[in-house]
Amino acid sequence: MNSFASPQTLVALPFPGTNVGKPSAQDLYSRIFDAILEQRLPPGSRFTEDSLGQMFDVRRSEVRNVLTRLSHQQIIILRANHRPRVAAPDAEQTRQTLHARRLTELTLVRLACQRPLPEQLKRLRALVDSERQCTARGPAIRLSGEFHLQLAEMAGNAPLAHFLGSLVPLTSLAIAQFDTPLEGYCVWQVHQGILQAVELGDTRKAELLLSQHLDHLEAVLLNAQTISRQNRVAG
Repeated sequence: MNSFASPQTLVALPFPGTNVGKPSAQDLYSRIFDAILEQRLPPGSRFTEDSLGQMFDVRRSEVRNVLTRLSHQQIIILRANHRPRVAAPDAEQTRQTLHARRLTELTLVRLACQRPLPEQLKRLRALVDSERQCTARGPAIRLSGEFHLQLAEMAGNAPLAHFLGSLVPLTSLAIAQFDTPLEGYCVWQVHQGILQAVELGDTRKAELLLSQHLDHLEAVLLNAQTISRQNRVAG
């Protein structure tokens, strides 16, 4: 496995709405995370801050800030005297992450149904639409995760939303380790259904749709990881 992709293959797609020129801190985070989710930085691969800075035309300090954020989300492994490394969640880590998500998100979606503010609903509808458009071209893993994070913000419980923010990126990374683990499953339509239930204040339906969604994620991801492990043993 190459330790790093060539500059030509690592130009991340800009986050929707990004202006041309130097990326903001959030834009740079999105671009680097996209490069990871699209496996231009494969799981387990190592790189340097300087290499990443050159490829995104930003200062090393800016790269370091993004890597620190990604390390808090367990996406990047940072160790003293070692090059940064992309994490590779195993089956047990994925199972525990999804279990924690279930406990957290069911509470958050109940709270969101109690206070669906118009401006927040508008942002969520725009996000689902962006997810739909992106899905027509390929996987929209980061946008799909962003839906859950924005829904958590609507709930109005900052500690729970912050905790979920440490779980969703790790789930996205687990999804990205496989070519098309969610093939045939239209995530944006599921999100649209959850959004409609929240808008109507239908707590029961929102919880049901969310629970079914997480059930599907867990079944597909753990099955894919089991097959991957069996293939490595057989190889």
